[in-house]
Amino acid sequence: MRILHVSTRLILGGSQENTVLSCEGQARAGHEVHLAFGPIYGPEGSLLERVEAFRVAENEDGRDAHSTSRSEKGDGRDARSTGPSAACSTARPTARSTRITTHILPHMVRELALVKDRKAFGECRRLIARLDPDIVHTHSSKAGILGRAAGWAEGGRQGKRGIVHTIHGLPFHPYEKGWRNLIYIKSERFAARRCHRIITVCDAMRDQALAAGVGTPDLYTTVYSGMETQRFLEPGVTRDQARNRLGIEPEDFIIGTVARLAELKGHDDLLDAIGPVMRTKPNWKMLWVGDGWWRERLLSRVRELGLEQQVITTGLVPPEQVAELMRAMDLLVHPSYREGLPRTVPQALLSDVPVVVYDLDGAPEVCIDGQTGRLVPAGDRAALREAIEWMSDHPAERADMAQRGREMCRERFSVEMMIADLQAVYERVLERIRGRWISR
Repeated sequence: MRILHVSTRLILGGSQENTVLSCEGQARAGHEVHLAFGPIYGPEGSLLERVEAFRVAENEDGRDAHSTSRSEKGDGRDARSTGPSAACSTARPTARSTRITTHILPHMVRELALVKDRKAFGECRRLIARLDPDIVHTHSSKAGILGRAAGWAEGGRQGKRGIVHTIHGLPFHPYEKGWRNLIYIKSERFAARRCHRIITVCDAMRDQALAAGVGTPDLYTTVYSGMETQRFLEPGVTRDQARNRLGIEPEDFIIGTVARLAELKGHDDLLDAIGPVMRTKPNWKMLWVGDGWWRERLLSRVRELGLEQQVITTGLVPPEQVAELMRAMDLLVHPSYREGLPRTVPQALLSDVPVVVYDLDGAPEVCIDGQTGRLVPAGDRAALREAIEWMSDHPAERADMAQRGREMCRERFSVEMMIADLQAVYERVLERIRGRWISR
């Protein structure tokens, strides 16, 4: 099967990691996989290096062989490949292909930009026409709207290819400006009529989309976001080793976050809730994993509160290092105002770390209040402080919560289950629109 994934940006982030893991798993299964995205910039980091390094092929006799990675601009021009065949070839290679061909969409940007959006739509449409994929699978809002419209125009309407979209998080939410929400909702309704299936990473995303009139119930399937669970189950370091590397003392109580230092991620709420408490408890420390546009403003607040010695910042770290840093935590707090299903929550539980999370979107599907963590009403700083203090005062109970969460997440969030579920979705779509299984 030839599969084209389309995402807005390939930064370090939950939806992007989900997309890359999907590409890798499908390539390992023998599918021809393409990944298109807009320019990458900013302090959030990028997953491009990982994608380009994924270049192993397994011969039919099971032996590994190396192949060169391929990259090109998705601007409608002829494919330029370092491999032996053109990117748009329909021939199946003798080796089971496990490379991912990347395509840059020069005008695909996150913000609303009418001129660039029209150009990005044309770039998507020309790329789809040239590659002729069986499945066009879009991710994130901008790529989801433009990619679905382009795929529908280039054969999706006629049943020539399946158009699938994943909602990792909805673009409209209570904290956005009203006029923007109106544009987003109308655009999502438009795009929902131009695809064959919508996947959501949690039931909450489906329910919120339907409540806004986006699609119909029969259009939706929930597929929990896969992650490399073994990395968190067995990070290769002990708790003491992870803490020693950060200069953390045995008696310190570490409250961690793993999130971009950006709007709506809740770092301000955390400072408001426990900043005063931390001044009276010098063994309480925060560990902030991540970077972002709000870094300097947030660190300025830390200095104003006199917490420079109690807030540890790692800056941008590679994804494979997150598991080690989580192992150093006593508690993960995720007071984000906007999520699909926050990946950092099951990752913490897999790392044997309990969680405190705002009660919204998909969080309650993994943070079961009183069982695997504590849920707090969004924006309620007093409740946030109380939950963190309770966790600090009840080490045995928080250990039990982490253990229950670890067992629940071990299978539910495995990459293997996600890949199998996506394969089932693709097959059902193709069988329905073509009446038979199509293979190249």
